[in-house]
Amino acid sequence: MMSPTEEDFELELRSLPGVLNVEIRHRENGDVDTVTLIVHGQDPSDIRIMAKQIVSLYFAEASVVVEDASASLSPRESQAIRVALIGATFNPENGSCQVELNYAGRIGLGNAGSGQLFGGAEATLGALRDLGFNVPFYLLSVVNVATARGWPVIATLRPFSEGADLFGIAQAEGDVTSSAMATLNALNRFLSMSSNQV
Repeated sequence: MMSPTEEDFELELRSLPGVLNVEIRHRENGDVDTVTLIVHGQDPSDIRIMAKQIVSLYFAEASVVVEDASASLSPRESQAIRVALIGATFNPENGSCQVELNYAGRIGLGNAGSGQLFGGAEATLGALRDLGFNVPFYLLSVVNVATARGWPVIATLRPFSEGADLFGIAQAEGDVTSSAMATLNALNRFLSMSSNQV
């Protein structure tokens, strides 16, 4: 489970302009080793400077990697291919959400009702399954929380069998996008471990 300090740290990084996703890797002793930011529409070198300043305040020994999402969407050989959020939309006429994901050049679509928060998360799970991921978790809760920086969304997923809950946090322009990003954030480590089976 992520510590409150790591949650604050990740939220600060996600509030940087153009940041779509944040991944935190740990050493065996639990210390933060590497922080990877996926950005879109911003100069990665500028974001890296700002991210390094934030990271140095929390985890002085951690390294910072910034990747351009538009470059990662084109097919290329990579040691770790990530699931990328392309778009998340809400249709107010019928109350449904649609989430579009990209994985290794393949597109996954998911649709769900249930409003912007639950619907965004459920549609994200649907898009992952559309991509061929077996996601053995169900959505427990999706909530907005008030912070000094706005209203981030926290998604909680629970495994079908025994195991710890997964938590993800994100803040974007709208609830449905925040919900989709928080769901992907919660599943980051699981997806990276299972991606070689897809």
